[in-house]
Amino acid sequence: MDMNTAFDLEVKHHCRKAKVVYDLFHVIAKYGREVIDRVRVDEANRLRHDKAGRQYVKRARWLLLRSPGNVPEDQVPKLAELLAANQALMTVYVMKASLKELWQPTNPWIWRAAWRTWQAMALSSAIEPLIRFAKRLSLYWRGILARMHWPMHTGQLEGINNRIKVMKRMAYGYRDSDFFFLKIKAAFPGNPR
Repeated sequence: MDMNTAFDLEVKHHCRKAKVVYDLFHVIAKYGREVIDRVRVDEANRLRHDKAGRQYVKRARWLLLRSPGNVPEDQVPKLAELLAANQALMTVYVMKASLKELWQPTNPWIWRAAWRTWQAMALSSAIEPLIRFAKRLSLYWRGILARMHWPMHTGQLEGINNRIKVMKRMAYGYRDSDFFFLKIKAAFPGNPR
């Protein structure tokens, strides 16, 4: 699940023996919103007297949110130039990649060492949004560690939800919810319920 406290509390209340596993996608999305976006805006504001530099940083949002392996070849030099010119953006970009690596270890002791290293680096970064995120994330360590025992993710579910949202936007104005549910069933054949 994602790190929504309401979901967490409901599961713990109704399913006392259930183990919560936090999904990497949601943690990285939260990191993007709370850390990368905040640092990017702060750095753009710091460059308010340099209009060209400010625009360069402001327009780099989607580039900074991409994983290094997903950056288009023509954008790689732009990303490298941006990260070389701005220490704070470089730090949060590298910390995002190392945060993703916390979902890789299969040994709890290796994970624990990696978690402590990541957290120490975040707390010593002097970047306030990163420090805040690391402190909040430390409250969820059990659900992150649980990923080693139950290697699940919500990728397929997220894909289905996004496809339904697209259908809803494309069909803005459906007045008949039965027809909308028929469209959903047609898009995802399988279980007839």
